[in-house]
Amino acid sequence: MFDLQSVVTYVAVVIGMFLIPGPAVLLVITRTLQGGRKVGIYSGLGIACGDLIHTLCAALGLSALLMTSALAFNVVKIVGACYLIYLGVRAFMARPGASTQLTLAAVTPGNAFFQAVGAEVLNPKTAIFFLAFLPQFIHPQSGSSLSQFAVLGLIFSGLSALYTSFIVLAMRPLSRWGKGLSGLRRWEGKIIGTLFVSLGLRVALQHR
Repeated sequence: MFDLQSVVTYVAVVIGMFLIPGPAVLLVITRTLQGGRKVGIYSGLGIACGDLIHTLCAALGLSALLMTSALAFNVVKIVGACYLIYLGVRAFMARPGASTQLTLAAVTPGNAFFQAVGAEVLNPKTAIFFLAFLPQFIHPQSGSSLSQFAVLGLIFSGLSALYTSFIVLAMRPLSRWGKGLSGLRRWEGKIIGTLFVSLGLRVALQHR
């Protein structure tokens, strides 16, 4: 289906893009600081799942609507921004528990996964990226375009999951150090809430 050179080029370009921090990386870092390594990894898996959904939409031509319709782009953008700001406000308003407990740390890996899926799916920039980027590696003469989209999407999502997992594992010492500081833990909700609200505003200010 694909020749080796095309696959190597695709993987190299994808890894290069991962090295430029974006909203997905910020989300994973925030969740890791909030709930620990497992929550961070599940957040990364949720983002990878969201990328698969975008791949399917691109393959079926649904993402083209976001590129051609300013209204559709703005609707998805506002919904996604509001979702992230909502998560931020919840974290900001959460009350810290006793010195040995922290309410925010109770976030479950399952909740983190589905929230990450929602955040990634509701990012219109991601949809447009997949629509513009993946077709450059699709060659009709090589077989079914849908199958090629699926393979490229799986490769992208797999690399994304590996990359975010690496970030989470690298943050583990920092996370342990941070949890040992009671003063920082007292303000953890405010810090995490501010990060989420900032991420939501960043999405809201995106342009087509």
